[in-house]
Amino acid sequence: MTLHHLRAAGASFVLDARGVVLHWGPDLGELPADFADTQVPAIPPSSIDVPLQLPLLPTVRDGWSGRPALSGHRDGKTAGTLRVTDIQTTENTIFVRSESADSGLHVTTEVVLSPEGVLQFRHAVENRGPGDFELAALDVLLPIPAEASELLDFTGLWAHERRPQRSALRSGTWSRESRHGRPGHDDAFLLMAGEPGFGFRRGRVWALHLAWSGDKRIWAERSALGPSVAGAGELLAPGEIRLAPGESYRTPWVVAVFSDTGIDGLSDRLHPWIRAGRRPAAPRPVVLNTWEAVYFDHDLTKLSALVDAAAEVGVERFVLDDGWFTGRRDDRRALGDWYVDPDVWPDGLHPLITRVHAAGMDFGLWAEPEMISPDSELARAHPSWILGPPSAPTWRFQRVLDLADPGAFGYVRDRLIALLTEYPIAFLKWDHNRDLLEPGAAHRQTTALYRLLAELRAAFPDVEIESCASGGARIDLGILEHVDRFWTSDTNDPLDRQLIQRWTGVLIPPEFLGGHLGAGAAHVTGRTSALGFRLATALFGHAGIEWDVSRASAADRALIAAWTAEYQRLRPLLHSGVVVRADSPDPAVLVHGVVAQDRSAAVFALVTLDAPAAALPPPLRFPGLDPDRSYTVRPLGHPPRTVQDAPPPWLAAGSVTLPGRVLTEIGLPVPLLTPEQAALFTLDSTP
Repeated sequence: MTLHHLRAAGASFVLDARGVVLHWGPDLGELPADFADTQVPAIPPSSIDVPLQLPLLPTVRDGWSGRPALSGHRDGKTAGTLRVTDIQTTENTIFVRSESADSGLHVTTEVVLSPEGVLQFRHAVENRGPGDFELAALDVLLPIPAEASELLDFTGLWAHERRPQRSALRSGTWSRESRHGRPGHDDAFLLMAGEPGFGFRRGRVWALHLAWSGDKRIWAERSALGPSVAGAGELLAPGEIRLAPGESYRTPWVVAVFSDTGIDGLSDRLHPWIRAGRRPAAPRPVVLNTWEAVYFDHDLTKLSALVDAAAEVGVERFVLDDGWFTGRRDDRRALGDWYVDPDVWPDGLHPLITRVHAAGMDFGLWAEPEMISPDSELARAHPSWILGPPSAPTWRFQRVLDLADPGAFGYVRDRLIALLTEYPIAFLKWDHNRDLLEPGAAHRQTTALYRLLAELRAAFPDVEIESCASGGARIDLGILEHVDRFWTSDTNDPLDRQLIQRWTGVLIPPEFLGGHLGAGAAHVTGRTSALGFRLATALFGHAGIEWDVSRASAADRALIAAWTAEYQRLRPLLHSGVVVRADSPDPAVLVHGVVAQDRSAAVFALVTLDAPAAALPPPLRFPGLDPDRSYTVRPLGHPPRTVQDAPPPWLAAGSVTLPGRVLTEIGLPVPLLTPEQAALFTLDSTP
């Protein structure tokens, strides 16, 4: 039987001539011609009288009693069994054509394996039968082996995104569904199924992500029949996709990744793959965002002082946040009235931008284009552009603008084009501060958003766009095709940020994740943090500042300037290297770092979230180094607070040089950090 075998970077995907998935996981090497025949299972009692194997699109008519890949109906008649009619394979892609003769559906499936070992799957279904077909679901299902019996996915809430949760994969379905019209703060994000106890540096792991910014579902299922599967797809509301004869629907991409070296092995595939397809055009500039510095209090004199202070500490991009447009003095009005407020800015934004440019920075602007305030000139002029009935509840005193309405779409596009034409804006912070809450609107709103972003990027290819959704409520690989940066979370509290950044960074490379230095007392939590801890936390990502540094002491501004210079020096390493995270027996202690692709250098952080479990914590081990090179380890940045009568002698000496194998396997004695501190280290290989 003909085999369709994709191989790359130690990963394999095998499909037989009937469209049955025979393998997804480690590279199997060259396979014999009769491999498919060797994988046919037995037929158990009280079951269908043919061997049960998992096709790309299993349904109940195949004997699959789990969640079907395709469901829907035409006048009450459900989709029939899909039969493969053709399979074509190129070097890295498989195209599968299937049809259901009794329901008039034709499905094309694409399977792509990247050079990094990342798999992508998507389906397209066309209605070739008489009358409309209402599609209920069209998902990607993949087999996972029996040893992948432990699940890890994520939940969260505003300012506390990406909280990991683990559970055993028991009989039945573990399903995560999002009906926010965006992924949401509680987005499952990346579903991992692995060997029990898998960690950052150990265990085999199979993972799925849906590259989509609307409603979604992702799940794992263990069947009493034997097979276990993982699946993902767009979550469709009843009647949301109704295909007339000749119409088609294409699913979002499902991204599937296998690792035999733990969670970091997933990142080792995903990060270079993302970088190859969506590399930022320029080094990530140090950003100052004005939100937590001035909020709605826009005043040219005050902002000019902030510009001067930003330039003093080395900021490269100055972003004016909420409050610049007509009537926007608080968060209860004016969304949609995207005109510069003449009362606050009588000469427009030109005087501020001139000041910013004179200080050597480029200029960015905040907007929330998908939203509308009921108290706005736009809402009064075009109430029909508001999504949902007038009785629908507001959220943050705002509603959603129906981008699927051509008038609303054209208005937003034209206003943004006018702003980008009049002003030299290098960066748009694109916010999205509420859920959709309108049944059946998520698909059309998401596709309209993608089209709007694509049109703006075509018109202004040099303008960078940040995806912000009340912080991290819309971080996915679908919108990453259209944006250059994510706002990782609305909290700048470094204690919370450490874990948010750690887990978001499993999927997203650090240069796409904005992390800002906030004030000593965090805006969201009120917690007070040491400047060194805040600086160390914001270093690992696309670094910035969200603090009125014009009011900081001269000593603090000097420390910030030194940090900015170190970030700029380390930026090539931080934004191109391999992200590594150590497995720690103590949840109060984190170790993470970035190692150069050629393993010639690295930067690491030792972080204490709370009091360590032992008076003498275990040595600091540095994963990812070349075992056959020697490295000189040096402390970096502002010294953290410690409680110790004497530091480890190597640290007191200022540096130590040891083989990479020793640093990885044994490590170095650590300074005794107090809670909520971080110690930074650089490692440079020696001849």
